[in-house]
Amino acid sequence: MATSNEIGYDALLLVSFGGPERPEDVMPFLENVVRGKQVPRERLLEVAEHYYQFGGVSPINEQNRALLAALSVELSEHGPRLPIYWGNRNWHPLLADTLRQMADDGVRRALAFFTSAYSSYSSCRQYRENIAAAQQEVGPSAPQIDKLRAYFNHPGFIEPMTERVRSAYEKIPADRRAAATLLFTAHSIPQSMADTSQYEPQLREASRLVADALGHPVWRLVYQSRSGPPTQPWLEPDVRDALRELAAAGQRDLGPRDVVVAPIGFISDHLEIVYDLDTEAQEVAQELGINMVRAGAVGVHPRFVTMIRELVQERLQAEQTGTTSERPALGTLGASHDACPLDCCPAPHRPSPREPAH
Repeated sequence: MATSNEIGYDALLLVSFGGPERPEDVMPFLENVVRGKQVPRERLLEVAEHYYQFGGVSPINEQNRALLAALSVELSEHGPRLPIYWGNRNWHPLLADTLRQMADDGVRRALAFFTSAYSSYSSCRQYRENIAAAQQEVGPSAPQIDKLRAYFNHPGFIEPMTERVRSAYEKIPADRRAAATLLFTAHSIPQSMADTSQYEPQLREASRLVADALGHPVWRLVYQSRSGPPTQPWLEPDVRDALRELAAAGQRDLGPRDVVVAPIGFISDHLEIVYDLDTEAQEVAQELGINMVRAGAVGVHPRFVTMIRELVQERLQAEQTGTTSERPALGTLGASHDACPLDCCPAPHRPSPREPAH
């Protein structure tokens, strides 16, 4: 097996959003999330209540620990045997602390896996900015970090997502499955951010690939977890509005009363899934008489964990040979770039305190 010197990288870094793990963490965490943004205090307190309903604990950190454990086994059994680190944008372990530990451990160059499959400012470029800020805080000893490519159309993401949705369909009576509506959900973002990235086309492609694999041609992409002011356009429709539209259509033509909701925009069942879908959307569905079944995220599905290893090996092979190795990708959009261009997914314009929000 190659040593770190031979392969050119000596660690793998898992980069994620972060979340509170006790009630007293909730407000400091949310203040980190909205730092530099014009978010009213009332909205912050409203979101905090979502966390308090679950004991002030976000599932995301435990889910990341499970992914780290599965990935550690995967690399140990199949290689490359790289140490794995974990750093978050908004809560402990914070990226600067992790990079400082990596530097102390002698790590000089690492690959980074982001827990977002798609390209946008908040799901890609902002993480790269977070890494750059952490490197500056650590100083000259901070390791170089190279991001692995986006994987929205990688077979290792599409195949387990298809399996999760198929399992959800199996919870619907067999004679009603063909008529069940399929809604794919993703985190909404400002329209201005969507306009300067491939976020929406990538989501549509991933949704189409899963629906095609299921032989279910009728589907819709909807959104959830909007947090911006009403005056600012965000991607729509919201999943709850989509459910209301389905109910209204059903009253007119006795349409489908079963809905499968697939959170294709996420890789784990964190708070925005268990609250926004399992709580809020489910309440709306029940009020409307809709049988809503929620598919699981890919989580630690073995094929997804293997995909991460394959992405690492893909980059290592390119590093060793100086040539581009096979880069699996389903559909028509092709494999994402390895190195993001300077103008990739620019930050959306935010109005200054004197500017009106539009």
